[in-house]
Amino acid sequence: MANSFKSNVAIDVETTGNVVYTCPAATETTLIGMTLSNKSNTTIVTANVFLRRSSVDYSIISNARIPEGSSLVPVGGDQKIVLQAADEVKVTVSTNNAVDVIASLLEIT
Repeated sequence: MANSFKSNVAIDVETTGNVVYTCPAATETTLIGMTLSNKSNTTIVTANVFLRRSSVDYSIISNARIPEGSSLVPVGGDQKIVLQAADEVKVTVSTNNAVDVIASLLEIT
């Protein structure tokens, strides 16, 4: 089994959502960290993070408020999420192009 650290980035997340990561076939992945950064001049942006498995969205965070110039870390520290092949991590926000996302992952093949 090979282990590979990865970093995925979603820039200018849309209100309709961005898939930040899709777990490849024959792979298990541990989402070890995720940061959402409000880069806008909007006072507060709200964000949602989902794990999509078999066409069902499971909420990781829901309507989390990110003040102007601040970041939110929904995954990190003691909080990790294990992903199976074809799982997706998706982010939606209340204001287009206001948030960037960085996800740190460990892929096991």
